[in-house]
Amino acid sequence: STNTNLTLEEFLEKYLGPRRSPMLLPIFINYLIIFLVGVFGNVLTCTVIARNKVMWTPTNYYLFSLAVSDLLVLLLGMPLELYELWQNYPFLFGKGGCYFKIFLFETVCLASILNVTALSVERYIAVVHPLRAKYVVTRTHARRVILTVWGMSVLCALPNTSLHGISFLTSNSTSPDGPDKVEIPDSAMCTLVKPQWIYNLIIQVTTLLFFFLPMLTISVLYTLIGLQLKQERMHQAMETKSGAGQDSFCSVLVVFGICWAPFHTDRLVWSFITEWTDSRRQIFEYVHILSGVFFYLSSAVNPILYNLMSTRFREMLHECQARPLFIFH
Repeated sequence: STNTNLTLEEFLEKYLGPRRSPMLLPIFINYLIIFLVGVFGNVLTCTVIARNKVMWTPTNYYLFSLAVSDLLVLLLGMPLELYELWQNYPFLFGKGGCYFKIFLFETVCLASILNVTALSVERYIAVVHPLRAKYVVTRTHARRVILTVWGMSVLCALPNTSLHGISFLTSNSTSPDGPDKVEIPDSAMCTLVKPQWIYNLIIQVTTLLFFFLPMLTISVLYTLIGLQLKQERMHQAMETKSGAGQDSFCSVLVVFGICWAPFHTDRLVWSFITEWTDSRRQIFEYVHILSGVFFYLSSAVNPILYNLMSTRFREMLHECQARPLFIFH
């Protein structure tokens, strides 16, 4: 009956929160802008690199890999998250869909971070150790590193994925054999189903290895690059070597910190709150929304930061525009 439905809806909202996020519209508008800018920038990056053999350099291999991970974030991750904001429960894709969702997010997040770190190492070797770069900074080496990056991302995504599954709210039902617990189908959620302490440990280790360590590495490497360029006054040579000016180094570090800090803060906050009050839940919702915006913003800013600011990239882009994409005979 209608009363039963209302009672069930109230019951679900009490324990699971609103079925649809009240912030859906403003988030959707922000995500749409980020999506359009990000997809355009990353597709442009892949196209320019793929269509110009002169762009097949070790640095651009890393940029291509980064663009692919960013595209996966935007094309697969963002629609899934928007769907959840539109309908938080029930989760309709079953256990397999839940595993896929968590695994996808973890893999592309880790791949993006490792790609940025690997690119920083490559730039450091090219500038500070130019003689060694002839043997180390090669296309073969870049391909191996990129394969390792994706392999590590897949492996490191598995632990957190394995902790999740489908969880249901239950209600008491009286059967001939006595009272029984019945799962409420409408309450299905893809969430943590294993002990919280394991999740906390994995999140702490992940934050250390995939945020603080890369942040420290990038900071040190770009500081050394800056000192080298200042000492040798090779700003123009650097523009030719790695497709970016010195001004972009600081930007890389700032963007990495600003975009990824809220993401890891969000996970740490969720893992350490044991008792949820209304005020804590509200604060967490804002942190979660902010982390999502900056997380996707990273995928939109990367092509601008690494490619569109490069003079050589813009030259290749003009060449691409001058050549027809399809030639008919």
